[in-house]
Amino acid sequence: MTLSVVTTRGGSRAILDDTVGEVMHPIVGPAVEAARIYVDPSQLAARLAVPAPKPLVLLDVGLGGGSNAIGAWHASEALSPETAARGARRLEIVSFDRDLHALALALEHAEDFRLTGAAGEAARAILSRGEHETERTHWRFVAGELPGTLETLAPASADVVFWDPYSPRSNPTMWTVAAFTMLRARCAPDARVYTYGGATATRAALLLGGFAVGFGVRIGDDGKKRATCAAFDARVLDEPLDARWLERLSRSSAAMPSDAPSDAFARIAAAPQFAGG
Repeated sequence: MTLSVVTTRGGSRAILDDTVGEVMHPIVGPAVEAARIYVDPSQLAARLAVPAPKPLVLLDVGLGGGSNAIGAWHASEALSPETAARGARRLEIVSFDRDLHALALALEHAEDFRLTGAAGEAARAILSRGEHETERTHWRFVAGELPGTLETLAPASADVVFWDPYSPRSNPTMWTVAAFTMLRARCAPDARVYTYGGATATRAALLLGGFAVGFGVRIGDDGKKRATCAAFDARVLDEPLDARWLERLSRSSAAMPSDAPSDAFARIAAAPQFAGG
């Protein structure tokens, strides 16, 4: 693996993996993309502010340079003492990746990756011992090959998922029916999943994995590309995929993930979110 820090078209600093030929957070930069696609849509701060006896568990799938995890960490640490005193939930971040090389590089460019001060201390603790804890936030790292390492997590324990591995071209096993079926088994009934992936095959894989699926925020230079969100029930999604999307699926030349069953379209069409469409 060969990693380097580059400047994106928008002038932000980001990490390039020359081995796979992909830039992490390539358009608006890591901090803005983390907020726009993951932290803000998940309403993480609002969910943490609601009193509950158990921590809110966030799966950070694809740690990379740590931008998504640090965005979540900031949301948790920024809760006011008054909100915390009313019983606000603690945040447990569980980050997954093959290794910590990208995080180490980001720490060498701490100003560019929001890794100064207390956030930098947290990231350095992950690098040195794989764990960091404050009164508000517990962050730990799980090393290994995904999606298999998800099996280390207890069933039905995840409340929020940031799904941010490399693209299907570079990392195809992360965008399959098998991967999302495994993920769903680790999600609590009210969990939400957020990903930058907006390909038809990605959304089909999520549906075949048992999720209800919807359009996420607009991303990209022209705003035409949409991120994706998923949950157990389409009624909690702002913009669920509908009959028009289903019709486009029927005409798509790249409609299905590599491990889709032979009756994939029929299974998707029978999903509750398309009933009556």
